[in-house]
Amino acid sequence: MRRQRTIYFNDARHFYLFVLEPPMRMEDLWRPVDEVAGTGVDTLVYGIARADGLFYPSKAGKSFRSDVDEIDSAIYWKVRHNILSLQERGVDILQALADRAHERGMEFFTSFRMGTYEGVGSPEADPAEGGRGLADAGARENQLSVFEEIVSQYDLEGLELDFGASPGGMPPVLLDEDVAGYTPVLTEHVRRIAEITRTAGKQVGIRVPCIEEVCTAQGFDVRTWLKEGLVDYITPMMYANLRLDSQMPMDWAIEAAHEVNVPVYGMLQPFVEVGYPGHGYDEHYTPEMMRAAVSNYLAKGADGVYSWFLDWPLGATERNMLTEMANPDLMSEADKQYRLSRRTEPAAGLGYDTTLPLDVPEADPGRRHAVSIYIADDIEGKADRIKRMTLRMRVGNTVTADEISVWLNGESLHGETVSREPGAYVRIPVSPHRIEHYSAQWIEIELSSVRPRQGDNLVEVSLASRPAGLVGGITIDDLEIVIEYGVYEVG
Repeated sequence: MRRQRTIYFNDARHFYLFVLEPPMRMEDLWRPVDEVAGTGVDTLVYGIARADGLFYPSKAGKSFRSDVDEIDSAIYWKVRHNILSLQERGVDILQALADRAHERGMEFFTSFRMGTYEGVGSPEADPAEGGRGLADAGARENQLSVFEEIVSQYDLEGLELDFGASPGGMPPVLLDEDVAGYTPVLTEHVRRIAEITRTAGKQVGIRVPCIEEVCTAQGFDVRTWLKEGLVDYITPMMYANLRLDSQMPMDWAIEAAHEVNVPVYGMLQPFVEVGYPGHGYDEHYTPEMMRAAVSNYLAKGADGVYSWFLDWPLGATERNMLTEMANPDLMSEADKQYRLSRRTEPAAGLGYDTTLPLDVPEADPGRRHAVSIYIADDIEGKADRIKRMTLRMRVGNTVTADEISVWLNGESLHGETVSREPGAYVRIPVSPHRIEHYSAQWIEIELSSVRPRQGDNLVEVSLASRPAGLVGGITIDDLEIVIEYGVYEVG
């Protein structure tokens, strides 16, 4: 059954067990729940597994670092002793989190990385150690034992199977040479998981790569899982690209899921890259960027959104965003920043490519370089409330004497007002402290006469000429359309 959800994910580690100190107080234990309670989040997902252990006191699997007496990492020591400090008081961290979520009006799911082998007692199956992943029958059986423990022994809403963390965040589920022969076996494994989970009255969610070809190449027959009714929700994502992408390709997943009335939740990856491409300067997204991404996901058919890793500790800005995510009406006339995501090489190698950075290799007035940008806002219907619209480009290796021509949906922007700022300046501040004022210029074009439209928009750029002695080309490092609304009617 399709329903709107606003999901927040806590991976149990970075903003929880890695940080807090043992002995763990109940107030510390409840923190993943309490920090999002009272916002629009109605579903909390807790990541119970990493390749080397489980983040709860499992009897069917191996709790994190439970097989060693001495730990040489302060971070890992805290994880182990946080869990132990609760056990010694008769508190199971997993059930306590679920109970707290229920008290605060939220559903509670556990998320299991499907490339977890040591944590289920099958280290020999780990491909990183020469194993064959879930082609190993013992590894599949051991996973089933853990899943049965979770759904039968804990009072929670369901189990999420995280197939999306590979590639990029966990060992593969199947080796390349095993994919053809074991894709049906993996589907049978999902059937058995669904049977165990449904028998216990629980639900099954999945996270999968947002590129269907990547799913197929890893043995994930997602369409069959959906058609057979094995899945209660699906979240397309790409762990190899942790940057927010308002244009994330997930149409195939929405189409396949909605054919069988299964909801789709779009993933809001936590970061945006700022500054000079390749320097790896990541910042958390702004509310304006979040609104644009959520609006696009919902316009394309997603039933809700799934977020994680907001700037921590969560403050008023983060909690406000979590409230807005669940209330599309609050965003319909709120400022938005439709910012294109930059390419990351790991994701591009998997077929998840983006058009930025866009190379314009030389001055050639007859050649246009194009990018597409989707906008969910009803530009025409909201015209009397839109105060300003701006096309902004961060252009690398440029000088003001460069003659750059820009078109929007085939119409020249030659007559619009243009301004320039040094490359480190960001209009809705993301990273004003980066020392990169010289690396690029922000070119800002007021869209007064020529306006974007709801849906797909085509932006074309041409480098017509350069000043004498300056050769080579420019790059479009960033491109965004900013929409600002007023409270009153715009005349």
